[in-house]
Amino acid sequence: MSTAILTGPPAPGSSLDGDLRSLGFDVKAASGADEAGALLAAVPAGERVALVDPRFVGHVHALRLALTDPRFPAAAAPGALTAQSGARPALARALTAAGTSGTDDLTGTLADALDADGVAVHRPQLGTLVATVPADAEARHEARAAVDAVDDEAVRLRSAVKAHDGFFTTFFISPYSRYIARWCARRGLTPNQVTTASLLTALIAAGCAATGERGGYLAAGVLLLVSFVLDCTDGQLARYALKYSTMGAWLDATFDRAKEYAFYAGLALGAARNGDDVWALALGAMILMTCRHVVDFSFNEANHDATANTSPTAALSDRLDSLGWTVWARRMIILPIGERWAMIAVLTAVTNPRIVFWALIIGCAFGACYTTAGRVLRSLTRRAKRTDRAAQALADLADSGPLAGIVARVLARTGPRLPGVVLAAVATGALLATVLARPFGDRQIVIIAVFYVVLSGAAVARPLKGALDWLVPPLFRAAEYTTVLVLAARSDSAHALPAAFGLVAAVAYHHYDTVYRIRGGTGAPPARLVRVTGGHEGRTLLVTVLAALLADRGDDFTLALTALAVAVALVVLVESIRFWVSSGAPAVHDEGETA
Repeated sequence: MSTAILTGPPAPGSSLDGDLRSLGFDVKAASGADEAGALLAAVPAGERVALVDPRFVGHVHALRLALTDPRFPAAAAPGALTAQSGARPALARALTAAGTSGTDDLTGTLADALDADGVAVHRPQLGTLVATVPADAEARHEARAAVDAVDDEAVRLRSAVKAHDGFFTTFFISPYSRYIARWCARRGLTPNQVTTASLLTALIAAGCAATGERGGYLAAGVLLLVSFVLDCTDGQLARYALKYSTMGAWLDATFDRAKEYAFYAGLALGAARNGDDVWALALGAMILMTCRHVVDFSFNEANHDATANTSPTAALSDRLDSLGWTVWARRMIILPIGERWAMIAVLTAVTNPRIVFWALIIGCAFGACYTTAGRVLRSLTRRAKRTDRAAQALADLADSGPLAGIVARVLARTGPRLPGVVLAAVATGALLATVLARPFGDRQIVIIAVFYVVLSGAAVARPLKGALDWLVPPLFRAAEYTTVLVLAARSDSAHALPAAFGLVAAVAYHHYDTVYRIRGGTGAPPARLVRVTGGHEGRTLLVTVLAALLADRGDDFTLALTALAVAVALVVLVESIRFWVSSGAPAVHDEGETA
């Protein structure tokens, strides 16, 4: 239970007391700033406290937005202010100072004082919602008429949907999923429960696909769409009920990848039942998708707080967005999650896994080329100064292990002055060219892998502040994942590709976990985790060595990949779960649509 303190006696006929109680507040009334301070001191330190002007007139949803959002230490709207436990000391100081000022707008004065004290006060955009403190009876009458003129429940439903979403999600899912979200809210369901239901539905869909039968494929396609509806519903429920959490952000982010990759595995198993081995295509689709996401994440982090962040390409993009129809066309051609899942579901139901994977690979490759080319042009034409924070984020996304760290320390002062992206590109190109050209188990691949280790260390020896240095992490992802794919595909070891799929999935989870920690403002995973998992260069070198040593030993390469996959998965999952369950990170929810 949170506590709301009215800073004076309630106005006659006001529903404010009941509105606050409906939002979960225990309401107390004070006669002024001094008594409000005493009531504030009596509230347990860990509780949220709200101060509300008793003259307040407005929608209940305006109060909900201002007083119950868990993502912000303090928030305010006209006539209302809230502070969570971390901001309580600053609020107490501001209230003490305000007690002698005799201000008529106590909550507004306190909000300004919190800002001045270093506590960022969130002020939600209310739009057509009313939140005001009328000065006299006539103004109060006009405010009440304005409240009656706007349906706050309709506003609440509209605001539950993302402002910028994909075409398929906007026109085929959100028109009814918002009502599912409201139904869930009224029955006390949480976003995390809906997220879990979405995961379970997708896993059942994967199981249906794994049967390899037409009926199973049809059921898999339908269930995958149901899973996506639930995936949209969880975020809409979080926005509708303002139930944001650190755990929810983690589940929402990671379960999307788990669902999609589990479905890939189900399709591959189903195809195998019919004598068609598509594991290489499944792994290729997963690699392409992950590398594409790393391009998105790296570019955004590199330019998160860059100055002079403009370019002719960005200006052209803005002009295209202003034309209306081009917005939807440009969102659709990159095959975002809504369009992608719809395509997978339909093709699964009416075709076969091989066609599904080729459609995925072609569509995602086109989208990746389109977005990457645009970002390269922006980076080359803008004159932006990138910060130390951005360079550190790129270094964390690079996932360089102890071997690259040793090289980086040696070369930090004496090494080549080439840009990091050039060194990463040379390292990746040399490794992949050798892996593709040489036979499985060739010792020369190990030699080039050592060369890759050296160049990858040199690439991160200096801060990644170059115009194209945001390409370093995706280049490393492409090198590691593709090396595993090619070696497994060329191995004579039975079931090497499914084992490689498991290994890349485990490593990709680690990389996504790193991304969402950085985006959540908590920083990268601990250095010990990167050391234990070897970093991208250590794992790549290890896989090439295993291939060379076990080339002529039957299924030993498969067993080695399986053991490595299990080890990496256990280590990264244990650390990830430990962090997200116990993290003191602020409550967040991912508002972006990951392509």
